[in-house]
Amino acid sequence: MIGYLDLILRLTIWFLLTSDLSLANIIIGVSIALLLPRKLTSPGLLKDWFRAIIEVLIAIPQAYFEAFEIMFRPHTEEGVTMERVKPQRTSGLIFLDIFLITFTPKTIVLKYHQKGWYEVHRILPRKKQ
Repeated sequence: MIGYLDLILRLTIWFLLTSDLSLANIIIGVSIALLLPRKLTSPGLLKDWFRAIIEVLIAIPQAYFEAFEIMFRPHTEEGVTMERVKPQRTSGLIFLDIFLITFTPKTIVLKYHQKGWYEVHRILPRKKQ
């Protein structure tokens, strides 16, 4: 089941990049998704994938809220923090984590450290004086 989720993730990325659902593009996308090398790690748990999908669904309204918040209450402060990667994440789940962090307007992942950390840049609300 997990192999199918990795395949679906790769195909979703392909279709988002190409914006084409023609038969030829589907065949090319499936071929590329199957030919891309896979890292031999322990497969992600199904509950981790479902949790990631729920987090994506929550991130969409959060991104709109943050966009409006930035427009109406300017954010002039910045900060860089280190966030720990959740334990035993597959590369697909790490990609989704980075996508979720970067998807919201106030944060962006600057770097993924192989030792299990994300370097995250945040904009913060103006400090009250």
